[in-house]
Amino acid sequence: MTHHSEKELKWPEGDKLRPGLYIVATPIGNLRDITLRALDTLKMVDKIACEDTRVTGKLLKAYDISKPTLTYNDHSDEKKRRDIISAIQNGQSIALVSDAGCPLISDPGFKLIRDLTKEDIYVTSIPGASAALTGLQLSGLSSDSFCFIGFLPSKQKARQDNLKEWEAVSSTLIAYETGPRLLASLKDIRDVLGERRVCVARELTKMFEEKRSDYVFEHIAYYEVNGAPKGEIVLVIEGAKQKIWDDEQLIE
Repeated sequence: MTHHSEKELKWPEGDKLRPGLYIVATPIGNLRDITLRALDTLKMVDKIACEDTRVTGKLLKAYDISKPTLTYNDHSDEKKRRDIISAIQNGQSIALVSDAGCPLISDPGFKLIRDLTKEDIYVTSIPGASAALTGLQLSGLSSDSFCFIGFLPSKQKARQDNLKEWEAVSSTLIAYETGPRLLASLKDIRDVLGERRVCVARELTKMFEEKRSDYVFEHIAYYEVNGAPKGEIVLVIEGAKQKIWDDEQLIE
């Protein structure tokens, strides 16, 4: 058990943060899943860099936080990164948030962190909610070793090729998927990885949170009858079993 000193539990004195980038995790659904430290940080930074200012605006409004925001996402260019770096070098503190969960986990931002590190600029993380880890916790599958493989490709050939790369991995696999593509992805998982146990977790932390754990063929049968589910989905896939090779396979 970790013991925290009274000093650690208190926010630093004063209302000014050290110039730098603060990577702030935000809720994945339920707005109450934000840490006290994240709220303190968002209230104290000079600016907030958002994946989508409209989405972040709802969170800020819910907690009565009024700060200048700017857009930083997959489409941001090097100039936008330089602007952020210049602002920090001029003494500003900037928070980086994504639409939901931990920034940089299947979200933009790694190029910015890389550039800040090259410039020896202060970067820290305020941890919090993660859809991938929440899905893993709920899955009932082994969590001793796991691989997060991000969003599965939207095209079938690319998706199957991607899954083949993970075919022999014994660790539990975690992927993100959307409702409309779920059935096609489940069929590719069956065809490429074989009959494994899969947990389909969706709407995590929200009112209609749902978790279905079963063999992949059972999921396929269910969604063929009931149609595509709504919401963003976490797929947790059982790892590969140790393979027994016969002489013919070894020679091949």
